[in-house]
Amino acid sequence: MSHAFDGADSHVAPVRGGATGPLAHFAQWVILTSGWRRVLIAFLAGAVGALAMPPFGALPALILSLSIAIWLIDGAATGRSKIRGAILASAVIGWAWGFGYLTAGLWWLGSAFLVEADEFLWALPLGVIGLPAVLALFYAAGFALARLLWSRGPARIAAFAFGLSACEWLRGHLFTGFPWNTLGMALGQNLWLMQSASVIGLYGLTLLAILIASAPATLATGETVRGRYGPSLAACLAVAALALFGSARLPAAPTATVAGVRLRLVQPNLNQDAKFRPENRADIIDWYISLSDRAAAPNRTGIADVTHVIWPESAFPFLIQRDPTSLARIAAAFPAGRQLITGAARAEEPLPNERPRFFNSILTISAGPKLGDIYDKVHLVPFGEYLPGPLDAVLRAVGLRQFVSIPGGFTSGARSGQRLLDVKGLPPVAATICYEAIFPGEILPGRVSGGPPPVPGLILNLTNDAWFGDTPGPRQHFAQARLRAVEEGLPLVRDANTGISAVVDPYGRITASLPVGVEGILDADLPVRLPGRTLYAGFGDLPFAAMLAGIGLVALIARRRIA
Repeated sequence: MSHAFDGADSHVAPVRGGATGPLAHFAQWVILTSGWRRVLIAFLAGAVGALAMPPFGALPALILSLSIAIWLIDGAATGRSKIRGAILASAVIGWAWGFGYLTAGLWWLGSAFLVEADEFLWALPLGVIGLPAVLALFYAAGFALARLLWSRGPARIAAFAFGLSACEWLRGHLFTGFPWNTLGMALGQNLWLMQSASVIGLYGLTLLAILIASAPATLATGETVRGRYGPSLAACLAVAALALFGSARLPAAPTATVAGVRLRLVQPNLNQDAKFRPENRADIIDWYISLSDRAAAPNRTGIADVTHVIWPESAFPFLIQRDPTSLARIAAAFPAGRQLITGAARAEEPLPNERPRFFNSILTISAGPKLGDIYDKVHLVPFGEYLPGPLDAVLRAVGLRQFVSIPGGFTSGARSGQRLLDVKGLPPVAATICYEAIFPGEILPGRVSGGPPPVPGLILNLTNDAWFGDTPGPRQHFAQARLRAVEEGLPLVRDANTGISAVVDPYGRITASLPVGVEGILDADLPVRLPGRTLYAGFGDLPFAAMLAGIGLVALIARRRIA
């Protein structure tokens, strides 16, 4: 077997060394596989890694997944392959690993294609297979970058963490970004471990998660006792340090609440079916009002018992602000001084020679009826809410449209520059709609539009996850939104059509919630924000950049020493 690592490129971990036993034999078998077997192993390893994501949270699955990835990259360098061939082989492995990881983690996207199956069923493979196949190119680049910095022994863990963390950051930012199930969520769903996000954010957790989960790979390939056990010991100490920091940061007492604020979150559990049509607007409005006015306890009187009622994203299949009858029904149900915050599509009158512009918005409505402040969604979902510019005319010419049936799709609210919502009786609201809440660093307006730092008092997330049914999707969505509360030091108020609706304090503790698939109301006080700003709120991804540079330097030095 030793001939496999002789020759042109010696910067690899040896197959043979001090490690013995079943694990070492398994690692050698993985390292020495070739052809389609290597691709299949990479795919299956990636799929296993998805079990570390919410709602499963199986960190050992990620340890197995990334350890196999390390051994596969080890095997990409053989005496018969020059460095370019080794990098290409690593890229193929990375693509297969990423394809498996994303397919297993995002299969539930297929549910959205079944809502209007007569129109979108044909495209189901594009969402379930095509999207993971394209996004897997980021992992191909990450594995290739790691192989470029590869070295003998434990230092190759640093090279792997550098390449994979960099590709995860790029996946979250390039081409509008899609940071769903970023690897840091393996740590970001545990209450103690997630507290470090207040300092290093999701991508800092991602770098640590990769280092921790891939360290046990050396147990099967280390040449010395130190090289074999050292990385795993360091990983255990890192987990312990994260847990100690988290336990020290979490206060024993519940978070104080904002005086004079009582929220009612309405979870209607409305399916996206034939009943949710404009012609049924009266029944839909009556249903929302009836549910909102439902007494939460025998001694309560309904809407009069709370200060703010919240309805989810896209609450109506029509333009509510252009429907005086529906607005009047709402106004009649809301006593003076009570505020309704609701998701709704809205339209602006077009300028001459322009088409009408539609927005996915949050509206505030009070008795009168009186329309208050508005927030228009900035970060739209490609193909879900709009067709990307270069493809728009081509796709529409062949009869295709985005999932949301809005003529021409939604328009981004970025033009207005508004990121905070002014709601009477509440501190300034950092508004997000749907998957806007999964983007680290985009919650606060100062990060996007410049100017003085904002001072919001809460994150509001309105969403409609009915498209995805009772699958891991809504649970993954909630877990990622919850981590934003820790990063920013702000409470999260999340109202979802079919769940999960919840109130989360600025430490990520859930103070009240409704599960997926349940109709109901949730009454809760509003937790106060943390005093000052978290380090992440102040510096964003700069700590992650410093960590990434440091780990990259370690890998580069180790590579140059062997060279």
